[in-house]
Amino acid sequence: MLTDIQDTVHPVEAAAVMRLLPTRPRLLALGEPTHGEDALLGLRNDLFRQLVEQEGYRTIAIESDCLTGLAVDDHVTSGTGTLDEVMEHGFSHGWGAYPGNRELVRWMRGFNDGRPAADRLRFAGFDGPLEITGAAGPRQALTALHGYLRARVDADLLPCTADTLDRLLGADDRWTEPDAMTDPARSVGRSAEAGRLRLLADDLAALLDTQTPHLIEASSREDWDRARLYARTATGLLRYHHAMADTSPLRMARLVALRDQMMARNLLALAARGPALVHAHNGHLQRDESTMRMSGAPLRWWSAGAIVHAHLGERYAFLATALGTLRHQGVDTPPADTVEGLLYTALPHDPRVIDAPGLAAALGDARPAHRASPWFGYAPLDPAHLADCDGLVFVRDVVRTGRP
Repeated sequence: MLTDIQDTVHPVEAAAVMRLLPTRPRLLALGEPTHGEDALLGLRNDLFRQLVEQEGYRTIAIESDCLTGLAVDDHVTSGTGTLDEVMEHGFSHGWGAYPGNRELVRWMRGFNDGRPAADRLRFAGFDGPLEITGAAGPRQALTALHGYLRARVDADLLPCTADTLDRLLGADDRWTEPDAMTDPARSVGRSAEAGRLRLLADDLAALLDTQTPHLIEASSREDWDRARLYARTATGLLRYHHAMADTSPLRMARLVALRDQMMARNLLALAARGPALVHAHNGHLQRDESTMRMSGAPLRWWSAGAIVHAHLGERYAFLATALGTLRHQGVDTPPADTVEGLLYTALPHDPRVIDAPGLAAALGDARPAHRASPWFGYAPLDPAHLADCDGLVFVRDVVRTGRP
């Protein structure tokens, strides 16, 4: 069944990946079906190095907090802070503890040393300041945006003072109340203060846009671009907190959709800057509608990848990753009637990248089964999505090499 695609199976190398694509993408998205595995992080690092050296890529974006990621970017571009400091404070979700991420940051800093600014590698987190258990407050983004504008435009143009923002924001722990994720009544998101802040954030973001020519001249394009990140994050967080206070049955679907919307807006901003490798869970990067069950209820929403693809078309490319085994998590040899099972038998041990639409065509009318995972942290490939991937990276056996 798979003999027709043997000539489209290649090592996971930049040149082979580019040959699969109809055009050079602005965003090349590499998905993963589970987080934190050093084998997958190492594969990502190797591919990024090749994209840098052979294809001129200068940015990598990962599924981490977009604001804390600024510390990592400052470190790799200018040496600000120590490696230990940025690994501790520059990542969300605990990603800074993974050796593969540490090696990425160390290599990027070494590559940049002595290079002109225009040729330096850049790092970005593209997730919102969100965790599974809740969301950050909007103080950091709002006050940074206000401070940037206050220093560069007439005071009469500002919709409020810094003191007004501080008063409306109140105590930070109101925003980070952990019970608000499961109890809408504990959320501050629909208070009178939050409603006023949403209007002010929108006014500040509009002022940033209307004053663009002056602001770039008065500061720099880099500073203006960072202010735009603050504006996106402030408005996105306030929108997310508003949804946290929702009592309707659609509450969780709205929250997961808003998270991916924040991701998509950050990715589109990065695409405007230049070609970037994007690394995150398959579910965030796929072109298809995402689905999951939470507390027994089905959720459906458009992923960040689907939103970005709608904007960029062929300038967005997506490589999904599928695994054979992950034995240290109880994921053993895949059943023969799944896509993973077919590839496990047909492909050698080394990671390979496959023409995914070609594989779907070779399967013809055969309908591979959807693999079931015994571990919640691993999401098997959905065979119905195969043809919508530009490529499929297959890692036959993921062996634990040391995790935090």
